[in-house]
Amino acid sequence: MSLFRPLAFFLLLGSSFVTAAQEWPSKPVKFVSPYPPGGSVDPLARLFAAKLTDSLKQQFIVENRTGASGIIGTDYVAKSAPDGYTFVFIFDTHSVHQALNPKLPFDPVKDFAPVMLVGYAPMAITTGAMKPYKTFGDVIAAAKAKPDHVTLGNVGNGSLAHLTTVVLNQAAGVKLVPVPYKGGGPLSLYLMGGQVELGMASTAAQAQHVRGGKMRALALTGDRRSHTMPEVPTLKELGIDVSANAWWGILAPAATPKPIVDKLVVELRRAIAQPDVQKMLTETLGMDVIALGPDATQKWIEDAIARWGKVVKDNGITIQ
Repeated sequence: MSLFRPLAFFLLLGSSFVTAAQEWPSKPVKFVSPYPPGGSVDPLARLFAAKLTDSLKQQFIVENRTGASGIIGTDYVAKSAPDGYTFVFIFDTHSVHQALNPKLPFDPVKDFAPVMLVGYAPMAITTGAMKPYKTFGDVIAAAKAKPDHVTLGNVGNGSLAHLTTVVLNQAAGVKLVPVPYKGGGPLSLYLMGGQVELGMASTAAQAQHVRGGKMRALALTGDRRSHTMPEVPTLKELGIDVSANAWWGILAPAATPKPIVDKLVVELRRAIAQPDVQKMLTETLGMDVIALGPDATQKWIEDAIARWGKVVKDNGITIQ
């Protein structure tokens, strides 16, 4: 009889997970946005919260827990109960936390259950409308004429934009000075106010300001041009061998029941298929939407951690 007890236990456990998924959500669900309003993560979380509130007839609430380049909010979710009622919307910075922070309070892979990689987009290098730069060639010329003089703002120390600036300096033979800000919203304000010469952030964070004439886009970091800024060349087109994309994903605490994660993926994909969501993701946020499932999302994150961790190590980058 004892041989059947483990089997009975796992059958019972599996049954409880299925039941939990069928009943989920039975109370409000929390979507944590670890970045401040004004960037790209917050509106993405609010978009999906509204859609899932409608489709699942249960309230999905967005909670901003900001600070430390997303670490505070992400750590909160890592330590939350794995019951399907707390999720975090992550940005590409998630892939560099571990390399830059020896005392990171969570493991970016082991402490989470992947849900979805929503999409990706190139970053844009922009300047305020009042600045003299008309092309990225103007930037290179100014940076070579006055090394360590031209500033390039980013969305935070250790962000993908920060690391891409390091790679860009090497590839172009210049010394653009990285300047961190607390998210895409604050960076945009300083760009439009002229306090920083240039900025690098996702097209999602900057496209509206470029369209409004308050910023000028000079180059893109992706492998191809963006459908939101088709007139703007990539760095590779300009002869600079640099490629980097911003990306957005959703994670749950590790050990969140798979049936709940799978149900959420189905609902997210149903939302993404709606025309108004497609319009916001592709036109407003400038994404290439890929809606990867849990396994593919896990691989994407692991590959990003390996790639950018090497950049951090090779260049001895630290967070001051």
